[in-house]
Amino acid sequence: MVSKNQKKFILSILSILLLATLPGCSGQSKNQQSMMPLGQMPNEVQSAPVSVQQAYQFAYVNPDIMKQIPCYCGCGAMGHTSNYSCYVDGVDANGKITFDSHALGCSTCVDITQDVIRMQKEGKSTQDMRAYIDSTYSRYGPSNMP
Repeated sequence: MVSKNQKKFILSILSILLLATLPGCSGQSKNQQSMMPLGQMPNEVQSAPVSVQQAYQFAYVNPDIMKQIPCYCGCGAMGHTSNYSCYVDGVDANGKITFDSHALGCSTCVDITQDVIRMQKEGKSTQDMRAYIDSTYSRYGPSNMP
């Protein structure tokens, strides 16, 4: 037979264990990336190197961040207005994304996005990300953002 004190102890341990598992059930952590599933990406992206796949997967579902990050590959001359433009040509009224193939062949675009992915994991603000991208990539050419 279990004593009253043993029952309290067991219930305390079970409560602690339950509370320890709840954060894992509550959804994404602050530093976890939202990524579009690879199977939903265009065929060209699915057959690209992993770093390119990840960049497209991240850019597609993080426009709020990516539209604030410039690109320094010279794509401003193509009408690109942010690093997001290197991946997404547009989004229609129904939310359907039109793919832009530019970043498939541009390591600068992908490197910038990979840096943003890393910094988001580290919990950096978008402003800090932008400052890092500006200071790191400005030597390669003009920004496509003011």
